[in-house]
Amino acid sequence: MGRFQDILLEGLAQDGGLAMPASLPQISREELLQFSVRAYSGLATEIISRFADDIDPAVIQRLCLQAYTEQKFGSAQIAPLTPLGQEQGAPLAILELSNGPTLAFKDMAMQMLGQLFEYVLTRRGETLNILGATSGDTGSAAEYAMRDKHAVSVFMLSPQGRMSAFQRAQMYSLQEPNIHNLAVEGVFDDCQDMVKAVSADLEFKAKWRIGTVNSINWARIMSQVVYYFKGYLGAVKAYGLRIGDTVSFSVPSGNFGNVFSGFIAKSMGLPIRRLIVATNENDVLDEFFRTGVYRVRGSKETYQTSSPSMDISKASNFERFIFAMTGHDGAATAALWRELLQSGQFDLKASQPQAWERVKASQVVSGKSTHENRLQTIRDLASRYQRLIDPHTADGVFVGRQYLESGVPMICLETALPTKFEETILEALGQPAPRPKGLEHLESLPQRVENIGADVENLKRIIAQRALR
Repeated sequence: MGRFQDILLEGLAQDGGLAMPASLPQISREELLQFSVRAYSGLATEIISRFADDIDPAVIQRLCLQAYTEQKFGSAQIAPLTPLGQEQGAPLAILELSNGPTLAFKDMAMQMLGQLFEYVLTRRGETLNILGATSGDTGSAAEYAMRDKHAVSVFMLSPQGRMSAFQRAQMYSLQEPNIHNLAVEGVFDDCQDMVKAVSADLEFKAKWRIGTVNSINWARIMSQVVYYFKGYLGAVKAYGLRIGDTVSFSVPSGNFGNVFSGFIAKSMGLPIRRLIVATNENDVLDEFFRTGVYRVRGSKETYQTSSPSMDISKASNFERFIFAMTGHDGAATAALWRELLQSGQFDLKASQPQAWERVKASQVVSGKSTHENRLQTIRDLASRYQRLIDPHTADGVFVGRQYLESGVPMICLETALPTKFEETILEALGQPAPRPKGLEHLESLPQRVENIGADVENLKRIIAQRALR
């Protein structure tokens, strides 16, 4: 991987692949013990400075302090662990990641990216045009993080009619001139394909200074690693564990970026027992971890579900995981993706049995949740623990419960606040989730969005007309 600052601004590697560090920093038990007394900004400084080694650690510390404030996250306790109860001898807990400006876990990384972009661009005297795709929460988190950044404009693609009304209103109601919302006829994967196609045109990308904020940008993954450390240290404190005792994490998964950040944390030495990939009816990832076959689906086979941010059938970050499973063999990974392009699938178990053995040894496992499972889980946590969760988090809890082990804390990652998915909460409980103060009439605000077809050349024309120069 090149210099961190270059990777930050370019998003994709120059060959069109996903950037990965040549090696991962290792965290010792002694360092973990020292981390346990850090506030979130201090923990983020420790982790991020180990990757962003071309930025002065004192600068990283300042940027982390600016990104992770009580004002932005509503409390000095950023990403707190909330114990629920004991189930089958296992402590069950929620890691709260949705208290930021857009009420979704994407804020945890995006607020840091906003600070990093502004710092690097200002120092270089450059501008950046961010091109992204969203299935619901990445878009608003990126736009809220970049709305006051003068050197950055945002072009965000979203699937027309496939997000909740709250999610649409969060994005489309922004009136800043550097924010451009573009609704695509199709599903999230169509939006993501358009982003990758523009990014693969190296001449266009260079001319218009195109960058990304999706989890294909390594800085997103890096920033998300931090909250796995926070969750682990929270469990040590809550349950009287010793540093070195293991915990498991259950992660609602669509694009594989969130759970891959957990895999990186585990690879750095964080004592994680299992990482559980929780999918909805779009179960491409669950199928892979059960069978070894990775079979992407087209738009017509991608279901519209009540956990819409996970309605993804082509997981971008999965490429990074397979690269790790092949023993960091770029040629082998590229060959698998060529096969995927040609036939729509590959069978890792059959074609690379050694890589499949590494998958099994990784303790990354999976499960699938349905609409009824979500409703029942929302009802159950509301009645049993007086805890209201959103449908994506419900997927994580439902699947996580299938992997409970006595004495091993199960930490379910919260991905959004339930108010973002009013219809499903109403169906589950007969009443809507309470709205945070100031957001009671969000959907009634004027909205700015332009409907475009799934046309890459048209997208390029729009960028060329409106990009910062």
